[in-house]
Amino acid sequence: MDRNEFAVRTQSVRQRLYRTAYLYLGSEADAMEAVDEAVYQALRSLKKLREPAFFETWLTRILLNECHRELRRRKRFHPDGAAALPECAGPDDYDALPLREAVRCLPEELRAVVILRYFGGYTQAEAARALDIPQGTLATRQRRALQLLRLELDEEVT
Repeated sequence: MDRNEFAVRTQSVRQRLYRTAYLYLGSEADAMEAVDEAVYQALRSLKKLREPAFFETWLTRILLNECHRELRRRKRFHPDGAAALPECAGPDDYDALPLREAVRCLPEELRAVVILRYFGGYTQAEAARALDIPQGTLATRQRRALQLLRLELDEEVT
């Protein structure tokens, strides 16, 4: 893959990457910065991409690593939990629902599955590749996450 093809393919998935980063980080500015950094890191390591067919999931994995790095940085600077996601309007209804808080309360491995599958629009196979886990494991985590969300949201209603 050359730089021109990289630019074209990156541009075609940029909105999807931004949406994923926003759901992880809860801030438009942090999401844009994470996407930019992920694209930069991907360009620097373009020669390491073994299978161009998996470009999008490879780039998504780099983005997820950037999001995790930012979340760790927040914890270092706000160890008392003040680094919670800000209350701000976002690109979709995710912020307006109790679902936002319920998803935030999920364990990291389950939250990642929910964000990629339901808010990022990734297929089960794409999400599994992006998280570097088998599809069966992703399906199990997805089921568990949905059970926990159902319980949390049922408590919210009553």
